[in-house]
Amino acid sequence: MNAVSSVLKSATACPVDYRYSASVFRRAPSLVADTVYVVGGLYGNVEALHEILRMQEAEARAGRRVELVFNGDHNWFDVDAASFREINEAALAGTSIRGNVEAEIAQPSDGGCGCNYPDYVNAEYVARSNAIMRRLQRTAAEFSDIRQRLGALPMTRTIEVGGERVGIVHGDAELLSGWSFAAESLSPNGRSCSGDEATAELTPRETIDRIFRDADVTAFASSHTCLPHARDYGVDGRPRLLMNNGSSGIPNFTGAPFGIVTRISSDPTVPADSLYGITVRGARFDAVPVRFDQRKWLGRFLANWQPGSPGYEAYYKRLVGGPAFELADAIGGLVARVAG
Repeated sequence: MNAVSSVLKSATACPVDYRYSASVFRRAPSLVADTVYVVGGLYGNVEALHEILRMQEAEARAGRRVELVFNGDHNWFDVDAASFREINEAALAGTSIRGNVEAEIAQPSDGGCGCNYPDYVNAEYVARSNAIMRRLQRTAAEFSDIRQRLGALPMTRTIEVGGERVGIVHGDAELLSGWSFAAESLSPNGRSCSGDEATAELTPRETIDRIFRDADVTAFASSHTCLPHARDYGVDGRPRLLMNNGSSGIPNFTGAPFGIVTRISSDPTVPADSLYGITVRGARFDAVPVRFDQRKWLGRFLANWQPGSPGYEAYYKRLVGGPAFELADAIGGLVARVAG
């Protein structure tokens, strides 16, 4: 590692209050619903938000009420005031938790947005993330009320769908910015959000068993690590599930310009547009595409992040062509591909 990389990597310690115990999920659910969309990693994509609202309306016309659950990083590229206001008003109107981006908006820390990136993520990617965060913080400084409300959001929630308790997290079951639910931590696919080769060890099976016992939930719904993955486990004779939606607001697969939400429903019917999913006891879990208007979104993005900017350099290729990640990389265990 060169001297620059050493300096960048050394500044990645996260605030101590990012940590919590898996036992916090034993609390009473803050939302009981028939169907929810878990919207993780919207990343300030207003066009994706509009599409999610259209999807919600289409479900309502079919007689299904869908609650929106935002599990963090709904902000990122929304550095213009209008987008920042619209994204946050929508998220704060739903059932939300804060991601590390929202935590850094509300109370900036020395670690910046790049705290806790794995060692295999290159230092330039971390530096660009911190630069994006600083620009977003300048926009947020003009919205003191929103900053206070973001800071008041919890880091976790427990919800109930179909009689099943689901832990809503941003990172993992014990850390706001944790990576133990990352695709590369659950399956040996060798991929990472930054495009670097992932050299992570898999999350130990004993860790998975322990957090499910401590949390007393059927499933965890996460995002944060920017690539989707779903994998089921058997713990103490009960089926359990880890489901990371990757990103709702940016592409998740090579050549596929759509985001993903995790749809959880008491109705066992497989949605017509499901990419993959599984039924776990009383709830059906599906990865559902968010087919936002790509042309409009790229126009919005380029208005804020011109060539040479940290947002453009870190993300433009992924926005246009998707990451080096295939749909098959997102599926593990008994989770089954449906379409796509």
